[in-house]
Amino acid sequence: MAKSMFEKIWDDHVVVERDDGQTLLYVDRHLCHDGSFQGYYTLNSQGRTLRRPDLTWGSPDHYRPTDAQSLNDISDPALREKVALFDKNAAESGIHYYGLDSEKMGVVHVIGPELGITLPGIMLVCGDSHTATHGALGAFAFGIGASEVAHVMATQTLWQKKPKSMRITVNGEVGFGVTGKDVILAIIAKISAAGAAGHVVEFAGSGITALSMEERMTVCNMTIEAGGRAGMIAPDEKTYAYCKGREFAPAGEKWDRAIEYWKTLPSDPGAVFDKEVTLNGADIAPMVTWGNSPENGLPVTGAVPDPANEPDPEKREAIQGALEYMGISAGMQISDIAVDQVYIGSCTNGRIEDLRAAAAVAKGRKAVVAARVVPGSEPVRRQAVEEGLDKIFLEAGFEWRLPGCASCLCLNDEIFAPGTRTASTSNRNFMGRQGERVRTHLVSPAMAAAAAITGHFSDVRDLAEDK
Repeated sequence: MAKSMFEKIWDDHVVVERDDGQTLLYVDRHLCHDGSFQGYYTLNSQGRTLRRPDLTWGSPDHYRPTDAQSLNDISDPALREKVALFDKNAAESGIHYYGLDSEKMGVVHVIGPELGITLPGIMLVCGDSHTATHGALGAFAFGIGASEVAHVMATQTLWQKKPKSMRITVNGEVGFGVTGKDVILAIIAKISAAGAAGHVVEFAGSGITALSMEERMTVCNMTIEAGGRAGMIAPDEKTYAYCKGREFAPAGEKWDRAIEYWKTLPSDPGAVFDKEVTLNGADIAPMVTWGNSPENGLPVTGAVPDPANEPDPEKREAIQGALEYMGISAGMQISDIAVDQVYIGSCTNGRIEDLRAAAAVAKGRKAVVAARVVPGSEPVRRQAVEEGLDKIFLEAGFEWRLPGCASCLCLNDEIFAPGTRTASTSNRNFMGRQGERVRTHLVSPAMAAAAAITGHFSDVRDLAEDK
């Protein structure tokens, strides 16, 4: 019987199945961050020890202010305590740990693929919803709650009910100036923020395989914003080349055996999915969200929708509420929306290719609004410095920060001023996500840099032609 990639990986990790539909799955690799303290608290309070520290990796990212080079630099005592507690728990449990002074530290969803922790065919979990990122390498990866974190810590297994499957196919490569961020925003705009609820999504088609590995990570990262349980892309030659030689990837004979297994993972011809969606890559343009849901995405050349044209009363009310919160009016051109600040970073778009794309726009120009660039990891930061990207940003008037989650979720002191408008490369634009009454618009790194340079949303394709 033909199987999908998800079904193959699921079946390979089944320990036992219960009559109530719950399945105990083996966890290959577990990522932790400074928000994992609840899992450690449960483990310690029950007198248990971490079962597989060798299969557990961690780095402080959520609570680390991106201007703090050390623990002593964290002025907020509550934030400092959380990072210090993670240092302590990590040392006592013996996990692979990359603290603030490590050359490998960073946002866990950036360092996972970077270090070869993430590999095709594995099951990877983390106490963070954007764990879906790792599915770009052909892994089954998803976020879990605090009690589930403790269960994985204690047993290296996890109870789950098998989700449904969904395939989203993008036919044809995207055009100039269009990135993986635009692809996933276009997908969510089409299927809605609940369109993949209850499903593991496989992204397929020539429009997906043409993307770089880092763009694939962006696509899978935001699967959760469509309600999906996980996002996956079948491993191919790009995947193998990306993984080879990384610290925790197999080597020698183990590499050869791994490749043999990885080649069996793609979905079989005739595999059946519970849901199928198709998009044309050529139809996708640089995207901007206008409302307070990731599904509120439009091409930068478009206009804000008019609630009067929406026949569904609930949707009409939602559009009206979004317009009021965002401080924009129906029919307004997206390119007429001015911004107060720009944030480039996060587990969605804080990788080296993202910084290169933003720097290409910023080079030789000057920001007219406040702009902040936050690398996703210390290796990304060092690579950017080696390439001179930091100088490009600084000369253009952008702020250059240290790695961390930063202004994506604002659990630290990097919250934006109340009522201001942000062009953000992060993954969520909910009300208050980046501060009280802050209005967040999701865009690609190049589009964010373009907004910083012009002070409003601008078609990055036009700016490229100006050079």
